Amino acid sequence: MTPPRQSDLQPARTPMPRRTRIALAVAGVLVAIPVAAVIALSTYDWNKARPWLNDKIGEAIDRPFEIRGDLSLTWQRQGLSGADRTWRDYLPLPHLDARDVHVGNPVGMRAPTEMASVGRFAFSVDLLPLLDHKISIPVLRFDNPNVLLQRDADAKNNWTFKQANKPSPWKLDLPRVVFAKGAVHYIDAISHIDATAKVDTINADPSYGVSWKLDGKWNNQSVTGSGKSGAVLSLQQQTVPFPLAASLNVGGTSIAVEGTLTKPTALTALDMRLKISGPSMARLYGITGVLLPETPAFSTEGHLTGSIGANASHWIYDKFTGRVGSSDISGMLDYRSGATRPVLTGAVQSKLLQFSDLGPLVGADSNASKQARGVEAVQPGNRVLPVETFKTERWTALDADVGFKAQRITRDGGLPINNLDTMIHMKDGVLSLTPMNFDIAGGRFTSTIMLDGSGKTNPNAIRATLKAGARKLQLKQLFPTIDGMQATVGQVNADVSLSATGNSVASLLGSSNGELKGV
Repeated sequence: MTPPRQSDLQPARTPMPRRTRIALAVAGVLVAIPVAAVIALSTYDWNKARPWLNDKIGEAIDRPFEIRGDLSLTWQRQGLSGADRTWRDYLPLPHLDARDVHVGNPVGMRAPTEMASVGRFAFSVDLLPLLDHKISIPVLRFDNPNVLLQRDADAKNNWTFKQANKPSPWKLDLPRVVFAKGAVHYIDAISHIDATAKVDTINADPSYGVSWKLDGKWNNQSVTGSGKSGAVLSLQQQTVPFPLAASLNVGGTSIAVEGTLTKPTALTALDMRLKISGPSMARLYGITGVLLPETPAFSTEGHLTGSIGANASHWIYDKFTGRVGSSDISGMLDYRSGATRPVLTGAVQSKLLQFSDLGPLVGADSNASKQARGVEAVQPGNRVLPVETFKTERWTALDADVGFKAQRITRDGGLPINNLDTMIHMKDGVLSLTPMNFDIAGGRFTSTIMLDGSGKTNPNAIRATLKAGARKLQLKQLFPTIDGMQATVGQVNADVSLSATGNSVASLLGSSNGELKGV
């Protein structure tokens, strides 16, 4: 008897349904296509595509663009671990790596260097968000970036790119930027800035991620400084405070800040501690555009908050304290721009003010003091009244309403002044003190002063008016060094009205006209 064959013992195979075979074939093709695409993209020599990419990117950004080094595409995972890892992190992402990348300036712009160059430019793209019109780049890496930002006198710059005719449906998600040892060179013909910042990352600081050192010129003044700020990735976090600390020296004026920006990409919600010191407050005009008077050497510290909008800015320097010469100051200043002229408002107080510290206001300080605050020494040795001219060309830079009070003003061996109260107004180039009142010699001196520096009447001179009154000034207090006056009970009452034209204290007093009435 012949034994059964093995094949006879196995059950007969049921043929696979045609639909199932078709479905498996389609699935195999769908899997094979991306696998083949991945293999093709990984093995393709992307350096052959550089000329095409250079042309297309250059056309899109309207600037010369060139990848001069190696260009490669690999597949990498994000590398997250622990609780941060999700199933998507196991999917490899296409990783583009370009070496020696260069970007030129717009056509017609003369510049000392190209707009940007990068030793290495690398990033990965998350594929799934592309289905939702989102370009998600987990990490963007720059090695040795060098950037030139330039604005010409006609306001044309190299950082503004042409806008598309209609908004793009694509959105960019860039949570992290990493770079090492870069430099940013900024040239501004309007603000007269030519400075370079050398930038690097900080790895061991929990609060700050970027450090920088600055060197250059601002309004023909030397600028040096250093600082640090939050990691660049914080720029995407619009509600998280962005830390910032810096110290600068601009032409002898020192500025130190430490605080936060809540929305650094728009420069809004700035909140920091500010320290300033320098040879004269007037030197701040070239830095801030805020018109302040000539003073002796000063230092202040306070709380600065502010924001910069598209067409206006608002700054508040609050609860500041400091010294001007030997005098103390404190108060609050509010600066707003956006109108025809910026507006400065606020209130400043002093407990003890040295009369000599007021000399620079009208050029009545010594030649040595003038040199210390950066003003040419022009006072002749045989002249008593100050001949230093007023800088009226700056008087139309802003409007102001600032109150000033001083409890006591002392003079070396002279009669003290108490309870000075004045309101400083600046409008259309006209400076007025309305009123300017103080106690002296047991009585009260009241006045209003107007200095018209608008140039409407005379472009080379100031038109000034003074109206003042003195009541119950005690003679024995007016002349404390004269023994014969100490027995008198007499007093002085007077009214004065004067007008003058000139460009200094000496010329104003020398040309003054008016009347004086006294008893």
